[in-house]
Amino acid sequence: MTTDTAAPAAAPALDQPWILMYHTVADPTDDPYGIAVAPDRLELQLRWLRARGLRGVGVADLLRARTAGDAAGLVGLTFDDGYADFVETALPILARYDCTATVFVLPGRLGGTNEWDAEGPRRALLTGRQIRAAAEAGTEIASHGLVHHRLPGCPDDVLLEETVRSRELLCELTGTAPAGFCYPYGTFDRRAADAVRRAGYSYACAIAPGAEAGPYALPRTHISQADRGARLWAKRLRHRARRLPALGPVHLGGAG
Repeated sequence: MTTDTAAPAAAPALDQPWILMYHTVADPTDDPYGIAVAPDRLELQLRWLRARGLRGVGVADLLRARTAGDAAGLVGLTFDDGYADFVETALPILARYDCTATVFVLPGRLGGTNEWDAEGPRRALLTGRQIRAAAEAGTEIASHGLVHHRLPGCPDDVLLEETVRSRELLCELTGTAPAGFCYPYGTFDRRAADAVRRAGYSYACAIAPGAEAGPYALPRTHISQADRGARLWAKRLRHRARRLPALGPVHLGGAG
């Protein structure tokens, strides 16, 4: 007599998370890099998401929900460079639409400006006080490196400063070690990704990593002032059509 043994249930398929990339929420008139989104345009974009049953959250929350099978209707919202207007302008708009976000900050430039942008304009960066206020408001604080140094090919000591030291400083500032990292300029190589992992981060965001996509190279969709209904819909469809490597569960560690 034989007894049939049921095969273990297959793990549910996990969709690639849709993560939107913002920078500064400010007047886009003088914007040579195409990174500024006006406050009213951000509001329109969030309203578009909410009208389609989507809610913006920080990346760590998105990845936790995805691993638990509860990510339907969630979109990651990220703000690179840690501009002061995130607290002054973006946070109130996010709150009106019941959204949260991840802000990638530079603990080596607290209260400084975006000196890496040769063409300007100069924009104020978050101070330590503003970063703590953002964290208290429910924002995920994550690292964008120490001072926005391009990581591929950089010296070993610079790589350690940008990954390990930035994480230590953010832990001192907020009381919580950041789970996330964002590669400055969106560029990385295997050496940089390995350094981010060894530093203790649970995930890292890039821009368009292609075949290198994974927990330490999460792709994102750039959002600009030009993005309204039709363009947002096209970007959503383009994300769904991407032929990306399978991304398994991302295990977010503790605050060690």
